[in-house]
Amino acid sequence: MNKPVVLITGGLTGIGRAAALAKKGANVVVAGRRDEAGKALVKELRSFGSEAEFINADVRKEDDVRALVDKTVARFGRLDVAVNNAGTEGRVGPITDQTPESYAATFDTNVLGVILSMKHEVRVMQGQGSGSIINISSTYGHEGAAGASVYVGSKHAVEGITKSVALELAKSGIRVNGVAPGPTDTGMLTRFTGTPENKAALVTGVPMGRLGLSN
Repeated sequence: MNKPVVLITGGLTGIGRAAALAKKGANVVVAGRRDEAGKALVKELRSFGSEAEFINADVRKEDDVRALVDKTVARFGRLDVAVNNAGTEGRVGPITDQTPESYAATFDTNVLGVILSMKHEVRVMQGQGSGSIINISSTYGHEGAAGASVYVGSKHAVEGITKSVALELAKSGIRVNGVAPGPTDTGMLTRFTGTPENKAALVTGVPMGRLGLSN
């Protein structure tokens, strides 16, 4: 049986890195923006028996995304699974602190990045007649959280886009799903919560609105 070809955006840290390491023995492409970290992860993956490659790509830029998908296919011949994980917590704080810049910084990665990734993943998968796309959302993709309006809005958008594209492709042989992790001990969660006490409280289930999060 041929090894599946798996592409993971935001694959250098956190959930993306864990997903890459979970694909031992597969053909894995990890995408991110830090060359040294990418090379180190590829070396680790190859030590586990994976055929792995790192491609530097910024999911906010369509030329990068197009090249990422095309290079994956050039290297391995196809694309079976795409995990769209690249994301940012953005600027945490009340709505009165938000700006057009803080909105763009969050939505360009979390929403535009998913749209561009899916556009080019679907382009390839439609030619194959098969494939699986997994968009990483959050429990905040279907809940509210005081002090995190822009991040929460971006993840609501990801879930709506995922459902819509799944309907578009229902008869194509391409599966489109979302995964909505709860609080996960990553660098993003550390930045998001701001203090060890906030982080511990969120992991144990205290609502965001009671944490008093600020910039």
